[in-house]
Amino acid sequence: MLLVLCVLALTVCLFVTEWVSVDLAAMLLLVVLGLTGLVPLTQLFSGFASNAVMSILAIMILGAGMEHTGLMGRAADFILRLAGDTERRLVVALSAVAGSVSGFMQNPAVMALFLPVASRVAARTGFPLGHLLLPMAICIVLGGTMTTIGNSPMILLGDLIESTNKNLPQGAQVLGTFKLFSVFPIGVALLVCGLLYFYFFGLKRLPADDVEESVTPRTTEAYFEHLYGITGVLVELRVYPDSAVVGLTLGEAEQLPAAPLFLALKRGEERRLAPPMDEPIEAGCVFAVMGPAAQIESFAAAYGLGVLPGKHHMGALFDPISAGVSEAVLPPSSAWLGKSAMALRIRRRYGMNLLALVRAGVTIRDQVRTLNFQSGDTLIFHSSWKELNDHASDRDFIVITDYPKDEKRPHKQGFALFFFIGAFALAFAGHVSLPIALLAGACGMLATGVLSTEEAYRAINWKTIFSLACLIPISIAIDQTGTAAWMAAQVAKQVGSVGAIPLQIALAMLTTVAAMSMGQVGSTVLMVPISINIALAVNANPTHFALIVSIAASNNFITTSNPVIAMIQGPGGYQKRDLMRVGLPMTLMVIVISVAMVNTLF
Repeated sequence: MLLVLCVLALTVCLFVTEWVSVDLAAMLLLVVLGLTGLVPLTQLFSGFASNAVMSILAIMILGAGMEHTGLMGRAADFILRLAGDTERRLVVALSAVAGSVSGFMQNPAVMALFLPVASRVAARTGFPLGHLLLPMAICIVLGGTMTTIGNSPMILLGDLIESTNKNLPQGAQVLGTFKLFSVFPIGVALLVCGLLYFYFFGLKRLPADDVEESVTPRTTEAYFEHLYGITGVLVELRVYPDSAVVGLTLGEAEQLPAAPLFLALKRGEERRLAPPMDEPIEAGCVFAVMGPAAQIESFAAAYGLGVLPGKHHMGALFDPISAGVSEAVLPPSSAWLGKSAMALRIRRRYGMNLLALVRAGVTIRDQVRTLNFQSGDTLIFHSSWKELNDHASDRDFIVITDYPKDEKRPHKQGFALFFFIGAFALAFAGHVSLPIALLAGACGMLATGVLSTEEAYRAINWKTIFSLACLIPISIAIDQTGTAAWMAAQVAKQVGSVGAIPLQIALAMLTTVAAMSMGQVGSTVLMVPISINIALAVNANPTHFALIVSIAASNNFITTSNPVIAMIQGPGGYQKRDLMRVGLPMTLMVIVISVAMVNTLF
């Protein structure tokens, strides 16, 4: 038990300090459990074959199929027809649709799908994007509790209950698991509560925004002047044989004093947006640069460059129909985290020019290419829409700009809907297990060409898969060593005959706090076994306690340890005080409603 407590302390330390990424921390903990012998080898890797992991993997593929057929692209039109022209109704309609979808897909995946939808709605209506994203994010989290596959804690609940059943005290009744829609009334109550909160009160608590922010495609100059207050012009510069920049690389030229932004290059007849930084500068080249007119003229005079009238050489590259500025947010699963644009070679590999970065409401333009990326950063790109669309499917960044693009495989929408609905119908019928039903739907999409095999692999968030699989053995160690039972006995001694409901509220609050620092998965794995043993120690219903704790593990609308909140903080421009002001009342309401509903229904 002492070893287990040490491992738990290490777990909390790794998750709170974020010294290493979440998936690496989980793998390190798995290795520690194996080296110390706290979990037998026969069970150490059981998480990789768990129902929870296989269900999440299948859901990710099903969600990608819905996205690739363009079904989600129709959501904006539906929401606008549903809401009319009133901001309050629009917020509720958008949040209701996104929250309903989140009952059948992972929360971060739903947010990734609806970020561009919200941007499109904001662009069409003129309402601030910041007034749409936070209500939508909170309702996505709430809607995830409508089924046992809506979010990671609910998916993990079944596996954790089965693991606990193997180590119950002699004579204790085996705990039952929850079916797919067993928790549906609770999730609906929470979602309706969230919608009513924002309809009557929540919008008043959102940050005031008198500036009409739009993320529709526009010219580079208009975008920067409107959104970031940067005034500048696009100018073409010709490189002469005696220019001081001849022989330098583009990266070296950008480091020169008062250098403007280099957006495009013409060499001979070849024109290229976002040329790579190691591109050599030769006589005869023409650059398209952006910056204040006086700064560009001064730079050209200092280094022997010719300022050309108009945009005759590369004007077509900057036509808003084919290219422009876009915004993209980095999700917690991005492979770009901890790396810089220079290290990733974004210009050469992706054909996109990083112009600025927005972090915690602060716009960073200086030395932006050497800055290591963080989760929730908003990146400002200039690129062709084709290059942006080609790389947006990589899921390393989520484009929130409504840019021109072709919908993918709309002729496969019938197959996508059939297998998506069929998978859940099969699971609801109860004749096959949940992961088998979901995998059947995923295989159906692959077999009918809704997705290619490569697209299915890209749709899987392997960081989430490894984190879940590696953390599940911690709950096994907590149970098998008697640590959970010992902790429960200590709690029972202290609280005496307090009663089940006060204990449930206390555990829900403790789990919520743990989720804010450890994330959803870590708090679930830690608190579910403990809550079950506390319930057994005070002769209460352990399934009540386990379900309340699982719901509370998602009850985090305040910190970016919730990946959904992390994804909207940058695009919405939210400060910590905004999240606290809006999210804290909702957090308290979720605890009260979940405890009341669980004790009423079960």
